[in-house]
Amino acid sequence: MLRDGKLPRTVSLDTCRAELVIIDQTLLPAELKLLRLWDLQSICEAIKKLRVRGAPAIGVAAACGLYCLAARYTERESGAFMKHLSDDASALNATRPTARNLSWALEVMLRCAEAAADGGVASILEALKYKAKAIEEEDVAVCKAIGEYGEKLLKDGDCVMTVCNAGALAAVEYGTALAPVYVASEKGKRLSVYSLETRPLLQGARLTSFELTENGIDTTLICDNMAASVLASGKVSAIFTGCDRVAANGDAANKIGTYMLAILAKHFSVPFYICAPYSTIDFSTPTGGDIVIEQRSEDEVRSLWYEKPMVTEKARIYNPAFDVTPAELITAFITEKGIKVPDKL
Repeated sequence: MLRDGKLPRTVSLDTCRAELVIIDQTLLPAELKLLRLWDLQSICEAIKKLRVRGAPAIGVAAACGLYCLAARYTERESGAFMKHLSDDASALNATRPTARNLSWALEVMLRCAEAAADGGVASILEALKYKAKAIEEEDVAVCKAIGEYGEKLLKDGDCVMTVCNAGALAAVEYGTALAPVYVASEKGKRLSVYSLETRPLLQGARLTSFELTENGIDTTLICDNMAASVLASGKVSAIFTGCDRVAANGDAANKIGTYMLAILAKHFSVPFYICAPYSTIDFSTPTGGDIVIEQRSEDEVRSLWYEKPMVTEKARIYNPAFDVTPAELITAFITEKGIKVPDKL
């Protein structure tokens, strides 16, 4: 979304210069800055520090970034080239362990390189460039399809609640959880959104509220602990969230606070939908208990948003990036392959 000359794509590949181009989301909404990256340290840092974030976006960034790295290898022999490529893919994969799209995109790129290896290094590079750009364009199509399916669940005047940011800034365009809102808006439906602030990184406050209002969507920001009060008012028609990994049994890992929302949705009889590309489903992970949950720095809670630390040094900080919502609390998954209930993925 945000395509009317207001913002560039969140992540893209400059094929002419072999550079990964991203919006630095750590600076939003105060400053819109594009970063051009081509070395391993900078690309890994951008993913770790959430300069590019959102499951679909980091998958695209990893695919495009891997091609940019490969374009600068000095090895001219296929075996050494592939070893270097595999090592860099492992380094990229280690940056964010929870998101399935990251590992999925890197797996696709490595298989692509292996299939082209008999043709030599030039053949591998051409195949990687084509595949990286294809992954970028596929993300746009997938998110638009999620929006088309999800839009059918919304009617004119509906109000949606969401957590974190799973909109245009979490993908190349459109996003996942907000794609139904954007497609519905394009079709003339008037919607409103409650955006949870989303501690500790404020991705709802900084990013979701920014992109929605830039697109003319009626948006109200609330703190995470206000969700029950708002749902009790009866104003919310549905909850839409994204997710970073879905286990084979339908349990889903998403930004911390999503589990809380799902419990509240059940209590107040509000439909709870998770919007995600089908590639987010990890059939090799049996249940949500098997999903590795990323633990982040305590400074994000203690001091990141303050001039001075706001928490005593004597207190320990627990800061998981994600929680896991059990399948029984999820009304349905909205994917590019249609709307699917958790036990029939």
